[in-house]
Parts: sequence; structure tokens; C-alpha cells
Amino acid sequence: MSNGDLVDRFIAALVRELEIVADDLHPHTVFFGGGTPTLLNLRQWEQILRAMERFHLLGAEECTVECNPATVSLDKAKLLRDFGVNRISMGVQSLNEPLLERLGRVHTRGMVFKSFDTLRQAGFDNLNLDLMFAIPGQTLEMWQATLKEALALASEHLSTYEVIYEEDTPLYAQLHAGEFDVNEDLACEMYEELVEQATITGFQQYEVANFAKDQSATGNRQSSIPSRACLHNVNYWRGGSFYGLGPSATSYVRVVRTKNWSNTRFYCEQLEKGKRAIESREELSPLARAGETAAFGLRMNAGWPFEEFRRVTGHDLREQWADDMNRLAERGWGRIAPDGFQLTRAGLRFADSAAELFLR
Repeated sequence: MSNGDLVDRFIAALVRELEIVADDLHPHTVFFGGGTPTLLNLRQWEQILRAMERFHLLGAEECTVECNPATVSLDKAKLLRDFGVNRISMGVQSLNEPLLERLGRVHTRGMVFKSFDTLRQAGFDNLNLDLMFAIPGQTLEMWQATLKEALALASEHLSTYEVIYEEDTPLYAQLHAGEFDVNEDLACEMYEELVEQATITGFQQYEVANFAKDQSATGNRQSSIPSRACLHNVNYWRGGSFYGLGPSATSYVRVVRTKNWSNTRFYCEQLEKGKRAIESREELSPLARAGETAAFGLRMNAGWPFEEFRRVTGHDLREQWADDMNRLAERGWGRIAPDGFQLTRAGLRFADSAAELFLR
């Protein structure tokens, strides 16, 4: 089977999975991500979007598609826009050519600017840029240059992440071959520079690595979330339910977490038999789920208002997690207020370590 045939088979399976769950879906947000969805051609995209139209799944408040700058065309962008996609997340990673090569990216810096203009031309007024820092060989000056150019594009959202060394990647092999060392101090410096430059340019940090413009008259006062924040991710961090469709996708529906099979062929086979392609199913205890919800929510600058946490989870942070909050406050990583708990700027930098305390 050729690669093209497998993609067509995958599209048919995805449409079948959509059909199976459609009656349970009333999407507030939709997110096409994981890999490069814009690799799909116009015919394949139209197949998915027509199916969504058939199952009454269009019209979500926020509908995002992730894209690689090398796979954007005006025709494709206009098709997505016509079917209600209103947000694009572009995987830029860096604007330094040698670093893009080191990361194995297929796009050039020139493609980033061209694709950004194309998306604006197609009518997108909510664009996110993904940037990566602490890349091996990246100096503070290189990071400052990428930040300056990226911020000058004036996107509505900025997502950033520190480079991750995953097994079976060239970077992982280079690290273990001793070709470079991980410099934690430099990574911290780059993070500080990011927060400072993004804030100066009018972005509001609302999560450890996410920054958005606030273009509403008042913003969302209740949880200090800027109007251009990614609503899909906010739902995830705040412990909301979600359906994940496609290979490897996870869902969290009615306190049950499921994960689909990763192998695309096996995923297709299951759906061709009329079954969901679910590999694993886990039902968390209420306390374990509340701890996980606490941990994810603390990644947001607003932290957790005590009453909101109790409404979402049925548990009180001041009861089960009092010692953990005190420990973080003593370390300078957390701030306890009469109405809630949040991480400090230092705590946000090490949010993963801080969050581990809340898991039960």
C-alpha cells in the first residue's frame, strides 16, 4: 500500500470514528493537531470538513489547525476558513537556518514569513506561533533574534517550549554521543528573556509557556485569561472533558480516560470493523482526578481559585493539599491568597516539579 493510499484509508477511518461519536459531541472547541495536518491535500481536507458538516459538528467557538510553514497554500487556507476554522497554530520553532537544520525541520525561515502573509490573506485574524528554546547550539543572542522577528509579525498568540530530548530522535542521539551538554542556567535565562520581551510587546502570559493578546474591552476578569488565549487548552488545564480522535489520541469523557491505538494501520482496521480503536481505558478515583486537575491548572498564571476548584472537582485544595501549598510558598514557588493559590514567576519556571506534589 502506498503512502497516499494509507492516508486515504486513514481519512475514511477518521470519518467513521467521527460518525460513531457524533451524537455525543457538541464541540465548544476543535483542534486538529499532532503531526502536520496541513500535509493533507485539498480533497482530503474537504472530505473531513464535509463529514463534520454532515454530523453537525461545525461552528465551534474556536477551531484550530496546526500547520508547518512548508505546507501552507492560499487554496488550503481559504478552504479551512470557509468551513469555520478560525485559528491557525504554526510550528515555527526557530528563525535561525542552522538551528532549523539541526532540528530536522523541512521549512526555511523564508517560508515562515510567506506562510504568515498567506494566512492573513485568507482572512485569519487569530494566529499562533510555536517557538522552541534551549536548542543545542542556540545562544542567548540567537534566541533574542528569533524572538524579535517572531514578535514583529504581530501574531495574536505565542506558544513556546524548551527543547525535549525524545528517544529515537537525532537530538537524543547527539546528546548521548556527548556532542553537546544541557545548560540549565542558559535555559532559565532564555525563559526570562521570553517573558520580558513578550510582555513588552503586549502579550499577556496566562500559562507557563503560553502568551496571548487581550483584544476584548475587559478581558476575562474571572480567571485573568486574555481574549486570544487558546480555549481548547484552557479547557484541558481546567479539567474539562474532551474527545480525541485519530491514532494515539486520548479522550477524557465522564471521568474515563481512553487512548487510541498508535499504529495507523491497526487504527484503520478496527474502525473498518465498525469498532472504536481504543487501546486502553482508565477510570480515575475522584481524589486522583482532582489531584491531576490541580496539577494541570497550576500551570496557568491565575492558578486555582479555591471555589472554582471545589466546583470543578468536588474537593477543597485547603484540605487535601494544605501541606503542599505551604511547602511551595516557603520555597518561594507558590502564593496563598484568601481566595486561591497560584505559582509565583519562579514557581511557573518549574511548574512540572511543583505540580508533582499535587498528584494523588
